[in-house]
Amino acid sequence: MATQAITEFDSWSIANSSIQFVSGGQKQPGVKFGSVGTLSFEPETTALQKRAGRVIVKEKVVTTKLNVSVSAHIPVNVARDFFGLSNEGLKPGVYSYGEGSLGKEFVWTADVVDDFEDITKLIAFPKASNSAGLTLTIDTTQEELALLELTFSAVADENGKFYYEALVPELEDPTVADQWHSDFTTALVEATETP
Repeated sequence: MATQAITEFDSWSIANSSIQFVSGGQKQPGVKFGSVGTLSFEPETTALQKRAGRVIVKEKVVTTKLNVSVSAHIPVNVARDFFGLSNEGLKPGVYSYGEGSLGKEFVWTADVVDDFEDITKLIAFPKASNSAGLTLTIDTTQEELALLELTFSAVADENGKFYYEALVPELEDPTVADQWHSDFTTALVEATETP
Protein backbone atom coordinates (compact mmCIF):
# COMPACT_ATOMS: atom_id res chain seq x y z
CA MET A 1 0.00 0.00 0.00
CA ALA A 2 1.32 3.48 -0.91
CA THR A 3 2.44 5.70 1.92
CA GLN A 4 0.45 8.65 0.61
CA ALA A 5 -2.04 9.01 -2.26
CA ILE A 6 -1.48 12.18 -4.29
CA THR A 7 -4.57 13.66 -5.94
CA GLU A 8 -3.12 16.92 -7.26
CA PHE A 9 0.24 17.72 -8.85
CA ASP A 10 1.27 20.96 -10.60
CA SER A 11 4.50 20.73 -12.61
CA TRP A 12 6.50 23.79 -11.65
CA SER A 13 10.21 23.20 -12.18
CA ILE A 14 12.76 20.60 -13.29
CA ALA A 15 15.64 19.59 -11.03
CA ASN A 16 18.24 16.86 -10.58
CA SER A 17 18.36 15.79 -14.20
CA SER A 18 20.72 12.94 -14.96
CA ILE A 19 21.90 11.06 -18.00
CA GLN A 20 23.10 7.46 -17.92
CA PHE A 21 24.98 6.70 -21.15
CA VAL A 22 25.32 3.20 -22.60
CA SER A 23 28.92 2.55 -23.64
CA GLY A 24 30.11 -0.76 -25.06
CA GLY A 25 26.72 -2.31 -24.25
CA GLN A 26 27.04 -1.38 -20.55
CA LYS A 27 25.02 1.36 -18.87
CA GLN A 28 27.26 3.83 -17.10
CA PRO A 29 26.45 5.48 -13.73
CA GLY A 30 24.31 8.60 -13.91
CA VAL A 31 25.98 11.95 -14.63
CA LYS A 32 24.39 15.26 -13.71
CA PHE A 33 22.83 16.51 -16.94
CA GLY A 34 22.93 20.22 -16.21
CA SER A 35 20.48 23.03 -15.62
CA VAL A 36 17.22 22.32 -17.48
CA GLY A 37 15.01 25.19 -18.63
CA THR A 38 12.28 23.36 -20.51
CA LEU A 39 11.16 19.82 -21.23
CA SER A 40 8.46 18.75 -23.63
CA PHE A 41 7.57 15.54 -25.37
CA GLU A 42 4.92 14.29 -27.72
CA PRO A 43 4.14 10.89 -29.14
CA GLU A 44 4.78 9.78 -32.67
CA THR A 45 1.82 7.60 -33.59
CA THR A 46 0.44 5.36 -36.25
CA ALA A 47 -3.21 4.48 -36.88
CA LEU A 48 -4.32 0.87 -37.07
CA GLN A 49 -7.47 0.65 -39.13
CA LYS A 50 -10.11 -1.91 -40.00
CA ARG A 51 -11.89 -1.21 -43.24
CA ALA A 52 -15.08 -2.42 -44.83
CA GLY A 53 -14.31 -1.53 -48.41
CA ARG A 54 -13.17 2.09 -48.35
CA VAL A 55 -14.90 2.94 -45.09
CA ILE A 56 -12.99 2.85 -41.83
CA VAL A 57 -15.09 0.98 -39.27
CA LYS A 58 -12.54 0.76 -36.45
CA GLU A 59 -9.41 2.69 -35.63
CA LYS A 60 -6.86 2.66 -32.86
CA VAL A 61 -3.91 5.00 -32.51
CA VAL A 62 -0.69 3.37 -31.33
CA THR A 63 2.35 5.24 -30.02
CA THR A 64 5.56 4.20 -31.76
CA LYS A 65 8.00 6.49 -29.89
CA LEU A 66 8.23 9.79 -28.02
CA ASN A 67 9.89 12.88 -29.47
CA VAL A 68 11.51 14.77 -26.60
CA SER A 69 12.88 18.32 -26.52
CA VAL A 70 14.99 19.68 -23.67
CA SER A 71 16.62 23.08 -23.32
CA ALA A 72 19.50 23.05 -20.86
CA HIS A 73 22.99 24.17 -19.91
CA ILE A 74 24.93 20.91 -20.07
CA PRO A 75 28.51 19.90 -19.20
CA VAL A 76 30.98 19.61 -22.10
CA ASN A 77 31.58 15.87 -21.62
CA VAL A 78 27.83 15.18 -21.65
CA ALA A 79 27.38 17.22 -24.86
CA ARG A 80 30.21 15.31 -26.57
CA ASP A 81 28.69 11.93 -25.70
CA PHE A 82 25.16 13.12 -26.56
CA PHE A 83 26.12 14.39 -30.05
CA GLY A 84 28.87 11.86 -30.79
CA LEU A 85 31.90 14.14 -30.91
CA SER A 86 35.12 12.11 -30.81
CA ASN A 87 38.85 12.67 -30.50
CA GLU A 88 39.68 9.31 -32.08
CA GLY A 89 42.77 9.74 -34.27
CA LEU A 90 43.17 13.37 -33.16
CA LYS A 91 45.60 15.12 -30.87
CA PRO A 92 44.61 15.40 -27.20
CA GLY A 93 42.03 18.13 -26.67
CA VAL A 94 40.77 18.09 -30.28
CA TYR A 95 37.28 16.71 -31.03
CA SER A 96 35.44 16.33 -34.32
CA TYR A 97 31.92 15.82 -35.60
CA GLY A 98 31.18 14.29 -38.98
CA GLU A 99 29.24 11.75 -40.99
CA GLY A 100 30.22 8.89 -38.67
CA SER A 101 29.33 10.76 -35.47
CA LEU A 102 26.73 8.86 -33.49
CA GLY A 103 25.62 9.89 -30.05
CA LYS A 104 25.48 7.23 -27.36
CA GLU A 105 22.22 5.62 -26.28
CA PHE A 106 21.15 6.77 -22.82
CA VAL A 107 18.62 6.84 -20.00
CA TRP A 108 17.46 10.36 -19.08
CA THR A 109 15.90 11.11 -15.69
CA ALA A 110 14.78 14.20 -13.82
CA ASP A 111 12.73 15.49 -10.91
CA VAL A 112 9.63 17.50 -11.73
CA VAL A 113 8.80 19.60 -8.70
CA ASP A 114 5.45 20.92 -7.50
CA ASP A 115 6.58 23.90 -5.41
CA PHE A 116 3.02 24.58 -4.22
CA GLU A 117 2.58 21.18 -2.59
CA ASP A 118 6.31 20.41 -2.07
CA ILE A 119 6.01 17.12 -4.00
CA THR A 120 8.52 15.62 -6.41
CA LYS A 121 7.69 13.47 -9.43
CA LEU A 122 10.51 11.29 -10.77
CA ILE A 123 10.48 10.91 -14.57
CA ALA A 124 12.56 8.67 -16.83
CA PHE A 125 13.00 7.93 -20.51
CA PRO A 126 14.62 4.46 -20.31
CA LYS A 127 15.92 4.08 -23.88
CA ALA A 128 16.79 7.26 -25.72
CA SER A 129 19.17 8.65 -28.35
CA ASN A 130 19.90 11.95 -30.06
CA SER A 131 17.52 12.49 -32.96
CA ALA A 132 18.63 15.79 -34.49
CA GLY A 133 22.40 15.92 -34.66
CA LEU A 134 24.69 18.73 -33.56
CA THR A 135 23.27 22.26 -33.74
CA LEU A 136 24.90 25.43 -32.49
CA THR A 137 23.83 29.07 -32.37
CA ILE A 138 25.97 31.82 -30.89
CA ASP A 139 24.33 35.21 -30.45
CA THR A 140 26.63 37.89 -29.05
CA THR A 141 23.72 40.33 -28.66
CA GLN A 142 22.14 38.28 -25.87
CA GLU A 143 22.26 39.41 -22.28
CA GLU A 144 21.60 35.92 -20.93
CA LEU A 145 23.45 32.77 -21.94
CA ALA A 146 21.16 30.73 -24.19
CA LEU A 147 20.15 27.21 -23.27
CA LEU A 148 21.22 24.44 -25.66
CA GLU A 149 18.26 22.82 -27.44
CA LEU A 150 18.48 19.04 -27.44
CA THR A 151 16.07 16.70 -29.17
CA PHE A 152 16.01 12.98 -28.68
CA SER A 153 13.85 9.97 -29.40
CA ALA A 154 12.58 7.80 -26.57
CA VAL A 155 11.89 4.33 -27.94
CA ALA A 156 10.41 1.27 -26.24
CA ASP A 157 12.45 -0.55 -23.62
CA GLU A 158 12.36 -4.33 -23.14
CA ASN A 159 8.90 -3.97 -21.57
CA GLY A 160 7.51 -1.86 -24.41
CA LYS A 161 7.53 1.35 -22.32
CA PHE A 162 8.80 4.77 -23.45
CA TYR A 163 8.39 6.71 -20.19
CA TYR A 164 8.14 6.12 -16.45
CA GLU A 165 7.06 8.41 -13.62
CA ALA A 166 6.65 8.11 -9.87
CA LEU A 167 5.40 10.55 -7.25
CA VAL A 168 7.87 10.20 -4.38
CA PRO A 169 5.28 10.21 -1.54
CA GLU A 170 3.53 7.23 -3.18
CA LEU A 171 6.66 5.05 -3.25
CA GLU A 172 6.87 2.17 -0.81
CA ASP A 173 10.37 1.07 -1.82
CA PRO A 174 12.96 3.76 -0.95
CA THR A 175 15.54 2.27 -3.33
CA VAL A 176 13.44 3.43 -6.29
CA ALA A 177 13.99 7.12 -5.44
CA ASP A 178 17.57 6.48 -4.25
CA GLN A 179 18.66 4.84 -7.52
CA TRP A 180 16.41 6.67 -10.03
CA HIS A 181 19.10 9.16 -11.17
CA SER A 182 22.17 6.97 -10.79
CA ASP A 183 21.08 3.54 -12.03
CA PHE A 184 17.58 3.53 -13.54
CA THR A 185 16.58 0.11 -14.91
CA THR A 186 13.28 -1.59 -15.53
CA ALA A 187 14.21 -4.06 -12.76
CA LEU A 188 14.27 -1.11 -10.35
CA VAL A 189 10.63 -0.28 -11.02
CA GLU A 190 9.10 -3.69 -11.77
CA ALA A 191 6.90 -5.30 -9.12
CA THR A 192 8.48 -8.29 -7.46
CA GLU A 193 6.44 -11.43 -7.15
CA THR A 194 5.80 -12.72 -3.67
CA PRO A 195 5.27 -16.48 -3.18
